[in-house]
Amino acid sequence: MECAVYDTYVTKRDGKTMHFDVIVDSSTPHEKALEYGKEYLKDAGQDGQKMTQEECQFCHVQEAPKIVEENIQQNGYFIQKMEGCP
Repeated sequence: MECAVYDTYVTKRDGKTMHFDVIVDSSTPHEKALEYGKEYLKDAGQDGQKMTQEECQFCHVQEAPKIVEENIQQNGYFIQKMEGCP
């Protein structure tokens, strides 16, 4: 499966930055990737933080590793946590 990777930086309530990738099927519209990112923010206790196309930018397309592909098939997306994520 080819997946699209959206590089995302969101300012948390404490002023620190969360850096994560929203990874979706390559045919998924950017608006849907934003929705998934906002869903993750809610799950991370950061509901309502600003997340627009400015914070969540398309980065590249790549072949999805098996675990990522399975998550996308189950949930529609995969979050790759990097910095400042719970």
